[in-house]
Amino acid sequence: MIPFNKPLITGNEELYIRRVIENGKMAGDGPLTEQCSSWFEDTLACGRALLTTSCTHALEMAAILLDIVEGDEIIIPSFTFVSTANAFLLRGAKLVFVDIQPDTMNINEMLIERAITHKTRAIVPVHYAGVSCEMDMIMRLAHRYNLVVIEDAAHGLMSKYQDKYLGTIGHLGCFSFHESKNYHCGEGGALIINDKRFIERAEIIREKGTNRTKYLHGLIDKYTWLDIGSSYLLSELNAAYLYPQLLLAEPINTDRLTSWQTYYDAFEELMLDDKLTLPVIPKDAKHNGHIFYIKVKNQTVRNGLMTYLKHNGVMTAVHYAPLHSSDMGKRYGFFHGEDIHTTSESEKIIRLPMYFGLQQEDIHTTVRLIKQYFAGEGAQWEERESCKR
Repeated sequence: MIPFNKPLITGNEELYIRRVIENGKMAGDGPLTEQCSSWFEDTLACGRALLTTSCTHALEMAAILLDIVEGDEIIIPSFTFVSTANAFLLRGAKLVFVDIQPDTMNINEMLIERAITHKTRAIVPVHYAGVSCEMDMIMRLAHRYNLVVIEDAAHGLMSKYQDKYLGTIGHLGCFSFHESKNYHCGEGGALIINDKRFIERAEIIREKGTNRTKYLHGLIDKYTWLDIGSSYLLSELNAAYLYPQLLLAEPINTDRLTSWQTYYDAFEELMLDDKLTLPVIPKDAKHNGHIFYIKVKNQTVRNGLMTYLKHNGVMTAVHYAPLHSSDMGKRYGFFHGEDIHTTSESEKIIRLPMYFGLQQEDIHTTVRLIKQYFAGEGAQWEERESCKR
């Protein structure tokens, strides 16, 4: 069996968790949380990094910081996880979905300006598979129309656009440390604050709307309720699991990029035969090997290939169903312009096994099976299975 994902374990997590237990400080904002935050601020050269319980909560904090109210519009791609939408919907925003680029599966930056109205408050680019959106144009549009850019960089830690890390280009950035991500603590996230005007209020929102952070740093003698907020602090135990992974960020990144490139090189002949399409990495992007996916002709081919791979012990996955086609998407948002690529391209994606420590032989086994399928063995297998039924 070749699993689709294996949550990363460096081997040092238990040591740091034990330190937390011995220290007796297990709630949020302990020493390990501070060390993680410092790592982000030093490595990414960002203004402030606040660890949260999830990327979802980082996005929700961003929506609160913007004072989103009912009727405000937020521009997002439809091809994304539901949290990108829910964070703003919870504040009453209207979701404006924009089509994607078929090569990267990222929001089509050329279509954003047409979707901007006097009600637009923010643009939320999603860096799919850790591959950057076209951030120069997005930031220019934000400046021109006085909008805030919130990078959904759930996939993007250690990826770059030009010479800047993802999550540090927009006014705010959001990371995920879910167990499916390159670096994780089971469940976790971070809000990256690149616009200093948001820092103080973000710390208050994260602490249930209080100025408890100032109290803990000895700046005030008691803390009070100042704003809306919630308990968005990551547990110190989760931070202890995350920290040793951050210390090995570069070798982990190198390992995933090696696996990604092995897949890509092995599939090139099938791409030339028009059997499948491979991911595109724009010249301005430096990715992190978060996902390796192929795109096949249509859903029928995808379903057949995935079933064949599962039968042979290789676990794969599809990805997002476009949000605008869901009941909630229809009720609380609308697709601006024509859905040329979002639905059709989303139906072609197959995500292949990808995780730290993925064995080269397992990659080659997966590739070999896919080549066999397209060489005709898949059709023969499907015919045999049909006869059994």
